[in-house]
Amino acid sequence: MSKRLWDKGKPLDERILKFTAGEDHLLDARLVEYDVRASIAHARMLAKQGLLTAEDCEAICTGLAALGEEHLRGEWSIQLEEEDVHTALERRLVERTGEAGGRVHLGRSRNDQVLVALRLYLKDAAASLAEHANRLAAALEDLARRQGHIALPGYTHMQPAMPSSVCLWATGFAAEFHDDAVGLQGAARRADLNPLGSAAGYGTPGLDLDSEATRAALGFAANQDPVTAVQLSRGKAEASLIFEIALLLGDSSRLAADMLLFYTREFAFITLPDEMTTGSSIMPQKRNPDVFELVRSAQAVPVAALVETLAITSKLTSGYHRDLQRLKAPLFRCIDLAEDALAIMAHALSGVSFREDKIHLGEELYAAENANRLVVDEGLPFREAYRRVAESLRAETEDSK
Repeated sequence: MSKRLWDKGKPLDERILKFTAGEDHLLDARLVEYDVRASIAHARMLAKQGLLTAEDCEAICTGLAALGEEHLRGEWSIQLEEEDVHTALERRLVERTGEAGGRVHLGRSRNDQVLVALRLYLKDAAASLAEHANRLAAALEDLARRQGHIALPGYTHMQPAMPSSVCLWATGFAAEFHDDAVGLQGAARRADLNPLGSAAGYGTPGLDLDSEATRAALGFAANQDPVTAVQLSRGKAEASLIFEIALLLGDSSRLAADMLLFYTREFAFITLPDEMTTGSSIMPQKRNPDVFELVRSAQAVPVAALVETLAITSKLTSGYHRDLQRLKAPLFRCIDLAEDALAIMAHALSGVSFREDKIHLGEELYAAENANRLVVDEGLPFREAYRRVAESLRAETEDSK
């Protein structure tokens, strides 16, 4: 079999190959299992429609399953000259099954082939990220159970404002991570449409395919109709998930920022075990909370990736364009970073300990409560109660000078 699915016998300029294939042969490694699943579903649909013999279907399905397992074991990898996962699998399938393997591409294009694999992957990635978000929330809830009774000053405008607690602080973040998990699952909606049958974007003239069969086999919520909508939708599912990742890492960034503030010598609200901090190459006394600094900066990646993703599709006409190949890198980069950041935050929280002896709540933090008490106990209008408390605090401040 030729090295690429579109080869017609003439060699491809090596520089053109390197530029057009880019890093697809590396990025597509995570899509092998999904392309295997989709190709098996497609082959079984072809057999059901009488377009493939039962013997050929069995050879294709058995061969694809074996190739998927071998890839998982590291026995083969996608090569640059193969361009992508689709050629890599079909090339090896033909070597293994002969003519049967050459029949599997009937009724599909790399356009719907890559999209079905990407959508299956994206659905799994959204579910995995939601699970990571819930695990981080659980770590915060565990911290609240361990030390939730400890009082904390609550801040507005970076100034002490009202009393809070470790419980309120931790469970507030936990609630947002649970919300992020819901958002991530919702982001998979656009990926939950079966693109198979759209082929290069205009269907499969002369073939009686059954998209409902592949939809059911692959677990998609619905088929995407009409076929011309499939390529018009490219980038939307990716952008939706990246946006939710940006929100998620925004929450982890704010959590990390609090931890960094609480760990300063001036605040000293928390301790971290030495094994979770790094040292300085010049200052012997330093223990640095690098892990939180890296998490704090992580949101920049999906924010930039969202702009990148939207820009790729913003000026495209209808139909398929090779530009769409560039959607993979920002998507995969965001997913990988988010999984790493959430996992390390959940791990790091197990070593965080609040220092009750270092946390002091000044009397000014109870000003709002005192004003409310004057309203309840003495029936004062709130503005009058507010004024009295403010004057009392001002007098106390002047007396202490």
